[in-house]
Order: sequence, then structure tokens, then C-alpha cells
Amino acid sequence: MTKKLFIKTHGCQMNEYDSAKIFDILKEKENFELAKNEDEADLLILNTCSIREKAQEKVFHQIGRWRKIKDKNPDLKIAIGGCVASQEGKNIIKRAPTVDIVFGPQTLHKLPELYNEKSKTNLDQIDVSFPKLEKFNHIPVNGTGEPSAFVSIIEGCNKYCSFCVVPKTRGHEVSRTIEDILNEVSALAEKGTREIHLLGQNVNNFKGTYKGEKSSLAKLIELTAKIDNIERIRYTTSHPHEFKDDLVEVYDRVPELVSHVHLPVQSGSDRILKLMRRRYNIDKYLGLVNRIREVRPDMSFSSDFIIGFPGETNDDFLDTMNVINEVRFDESFSFIYSPRPNTTASEMEDNISKEEKKERLNILQSRINQLSFGYSRKKVGTNQSCLIYGRSKRDPGQLQGRTICNRIVNFPSNDIDLVGQLINIQINEALPNCLRGNLQN
Repeated sequence: MTKKLFIKTHGCQMNEYDSAKIFDILKEKENFELAKNEDEADLLILNTCSIREKAQEKVFHQIGRWRKIKDKNPDLKIAIGGCVASQEGKNIIKRAPTVDIVFGPQTLHKLPELYNEKSKTNLDQIDVSFPKLEKFNHIPVNGTGEPSAFVSIIEGCNKYCSFCVVPKTRGHEVSRTIEDILNEVSALAEKGTREIHLLGQNVNNFKGTYKGEKSSLAKLIELTAKIDNIERIRYTTSHPHEFKDDLVEVYDRVPELVSHVHLPVQSGSDRILKLMRRRYNIDKYLGLVNRIREVRPDMSFSSDFIIGFPGETNDDFLDTMNVINEVRFDESFSFIYSPRPNTTASEMEDNISKEEKKERLNILQSRINQLSFGYSRKKVGTNQSCLIYGRSKRDPGQLQGRTICNRIVNFPSNDIDLVGQLINIQINEALPNCLRGNLQN
């Protein structure tokens, strides 16, 4: 009998990838189909993220909403996965007994077993262990035909930045073999995927083996580009300390590698970077940016910023703004610092007022938006090769694509056959969040 599954995903691209694989596994092993809404589901799954403050509260608020559905349907099962699940474990069920299953990022492949055991015994099921790359041996290798697809290449992180909980929720770094990754990419390409987005918490520290010998992200990129029909390659997230020369040089050899890199700096102050345990200083960071731009002059950069880290002074913040003005970031993911459990930064004295933090964040985001819009305006009047993703969410009469430098482009067309193709678009207008254009004659 077909059962219905509803998945809600919080957080990063890694979680999006994991959620897609959760469905693949449950579809293959237990004949699950995706439910149209929460009310018709037999199994509700929340794939959680613990990177920001109040992450746990978001989880329990969602469980509270789902409890009302379970009151009407006692046979409904609720499963909590992801980083909050890994962090909290059995405490989730202790606080919210309506939850049936708790699983971690490395045990998602055990969901069919956990679901069946819960159905059979009615005993709570918890598995938040770290069995390294075991899950990839159980994930079906197939494609959905989407123009762009995520592929996870490295799990976990060894950096232990003072503010970050990821090493404790996703475990230590462990890389897949290149052969395993290329098999997944090939399966996606055969179904119509044209762009591959390689994923990892510390993706450029990838050390997967190839033909039995340790390799690198640069080598993986070169091999991925050789697969038929793969026309674009992206990767996320980079750590500046691990950005080696071979990765810089690969931009000169692989045109499929896009002209955009997400390179989180977090702060422009060497003093704060040391407290964050980031392992680089600003001179090193700027030197890396310059080396990349020597190879790809049109490279665009995005970054992460933590505002109001414990002890951040006005001078430290000004250092951050100076770096922003020098690099001219095209986009940012910027947040006010929030202490995470079991991190060294959570024990540091935080004497910066909320008002000051909010003001600094507003200044930073306003400047980034200004730089981003200026970058977009420079594209007006140019022709841009865009991979077409599908219909615009806001206007079904338009299609949406993305440039090689990571700009979203909307243009009028009802020709769905263009989806998945690289098409030249004449850019006519720059808006705050996208470009607009027309098909080139």
C-alpha cells in the first residue's frame, strides 16, 4: 500500500540534499509518495538546522503544530532529523512525546528500519550516531531531470571555529570516493541535469580517493566537467584556509566552473578572526581573492558575516566594512552573532547591546545591497549565457535562469523546452534581486 510522506526542511543546501535523499530512500524501500500537504501524510519529517539562535524553539513550535494533526490521526508518525536532532537526541522526545523517531544527518538511510520498528513495537526510535559514509551505500543513485542538482561530496567538519556547532552535529570530515561521486553525477546528467552543485561544510578540504589515491576538489571538478551534458559546476561552502593553489588554477582550465565563489570571511578584523579560530588573517584572505581574480577577472564573490561577535568593537566593525569595500562582495549571508551550545564562543563575555548589533548589521547589509545593485547595473546592455531553471515563481509568463556569475535573470517566454538549456539573454534592466531581459535575436 502506498503511504504519504511530507518533509519540511530548515537550513542549508546540505539539508536540502539530505531531504531529497530521504524521499528517494523511503520511496524505494517503503513505497512512499510525497503528500500534497501535511494533513494527508502518514509520516511527517522535519529536517532541522542548528546554526542559528532559537533553532530548537523553531523545531518545538513545528512539533506543536503537527501534534494537532496527530491528535486527529493517531497512526501518523513524526520524525525529527538533521542537526538539532543530532544535538538534542532523546531530549526531543522527552520534551515532545508526540515525536516517534529522531535521526541524525548520518543515519537518514536507517529511516525505513526506524519507521518499521516504531510501527511494529510502538517504541520510540532514536539513532543520532556517526557511521561515516555508510548512508551513501544505501542512497539510490538516480536523477530527477532538474536542470541543477546538489551532490554531497564531503560530510562533517574538523575546523572547530569557536562559534560553530557543526562538528558536533555532523561529525568529523569524511570524503566520498571520486568514483562514487562521478557515478551520481553521471546518473543526474543522463536524466537531464546540466549543472552540478558540489556540497560540503568544508568543501575545498575534500580528500576523496581516485583510483585508490587521495585526490582533491580541483581534480574532482576537472573529472566532473568531462561528463557528457554537464555544462556548469558550482561548489559550496569554501573555507579560506583550505583554498589551495590547485583550486585557484582550475579556474583557468575548466570553463564549466562558474565565475562565482562563496568565500566566508566572517569578520574583517584579525583580532576577531583569531577569537573565532578561523586560521587566516585578512592579508591572507585578500591575497586569495586577488589570486582568483587574476585567473578570472570577472569573478563575483559572496560571503558570510557574523556581526556582534563577543568583544567586537567599532574599530573591528570598521575593519569588516573596509574588507567589504575592497572585495566588493556581490552578496552576503549576514547575521547577528548567536551563541550555540557547546561552543567556546558561548562562554565569552558578550557586552554589545542588541541595538548596536542591529545597527551594525543594517549598515553592512545596506552597503552589500548597494554593491550588489551596482554589479547588476553593469550587466545591463550585455548578453549573458543563462542556464534556464524553469518558470519564474512570481510571474508564470516568464522563465528564469542564472548567469555564470550567479545572477538570476527573468525573461518573457512560455517555451518550456528552453528549461535545462544554456540560452543567451539580452539584459535590459537591473532590479534589486534579479535581472530582466529578452531572448537574444
